[in-house]
Amino acid sequence: RRGPGARRGACPVQDSRSRPTVKRVVEVTRSTRDVGALRDRLGAWLSEQAGSPVEVGEVEVPASNGMSSETVLLDAVWDGSSHRLVARLAPEASAVPVFPSYDLGKQAQVMTEARLGSDVPIPEVLWSEPTGAAVGTPFFVMRRVEGRVPPDVMPYNFDSWVSQATPQQRAQLQSSSVSVLARLHAIDSPAERFAFLELDRPGDTAMRRQLADQAAYYEWARGGWSVPIIERTFRWLEDRFPDDEGDAVLCWGDARIGNLMFEPDGFEPVAVLDWEMAVLAPPEVDLAWFCYIHTFFEDLAQTFEVPGLPDFLRLDDVAATYEARSGRAPRHLDWYTVYAALRYAIVSVRTTKRGIHFGDQQLPDDLDDLVMHRAGLERLLGKG
Repeated sequence: RRGPGARRGACPVQDSRSRPTVKRVVEVTRSTRDVGALRDRLGAWLSEQAGSPVEVGEVEVPASNGMSSETVLLDAVWDGSSHRLVARLAPEASAVPVFPSYDLGKQAQVMTEARLGSDVPIPEVLWSEPTGAAVGTPFFVMRRVEGRVPPDVMPYNFDSWVSQATPQQRAQLQSSSVSVLARLHAIDSPAERFAFLELDRPGDTAMRRQLADQAAYYEWARGGWSVPIIERTFRWLEDRFPDDEGDAVLCWGDARIGNLMFEPDGFEPVAVLDWEMAVLAPPEVDLAWFCYIHTFFEDLAQTFEVPGLPDFLRLDDVAATYEARSGRAPRHLDWYTVYAALRYAIVSVRTTKRGIHFGDQQLPDDLDDLVMHRAGLERLLGKG
């Protein structure tokens, strides 16, 4: 499956010499971890957890992995039984991580609690090692689920099993995915059950704390650089901040179909993956992110002159399905869409800086071009 990880892969990026179009595809460095040594150390640690010797067979780091946490697929045998597992590892410092911290213990905890509190298909977490002593970074191990994931590289709307599906099949995929969000958001007593997700930031509401947390992330990610379009977006959001955001729910955080695994030959989700951005927030945070990432992929499709999927994951359609599933009408989606674009812009600054560090990309003359979706963000700000 696709997941943040440890190899190199092609990624479309904006060419600052011809903004706002995307003109080239670069190789993105993922990490510098020694997979052979990792296999040995994981085997020793798993033996301690299982209470008997564990033989680790094939270890695979998927080539289509992303750039935050690392995902490792492994087969293991203990007590005469075979187990297909996934290890989710925090990145090493040498990998120039995308986020300032990775609390893998918290990720394991939120997955376990969400699995207990809903019927959403979330992989079973077996063990967690939060100290980093075993393999050099914290990690957790979960059972592997078989299925297929909409690809990010190249995006699923270019030429993939998603774009090759019938309109009816894509409608089923969209509807079933939105149902996942509604069911996650319906988990009862989220403030108590997921109190460990509460952000330690200033602000008297969940969304105020969210925005403050993004400001702190930007300060870290920019590393002394000033990106005017991001600072302009912060001002836009502050000037139009909703006065009735409503109650906070468990938000998956990185809610998008690229983080869902579907049936091997079908269009129903079998696993909800990648929980590192989970937070207590209004449900619109998930809904806007869910649609905005697709919008970004559609902008790429237009640039590369491929048909894309313009009738898929449209915000109005997703909102209507969500209301039918949850009984709650989403509010202020224009504002939350700009907030989603802000979040992605800050991530983009960090990943571009990461590419510059590894020699995969060059520093643009205009620092606004650190934001891969600059043109799309400018369109959103212009509407307001």
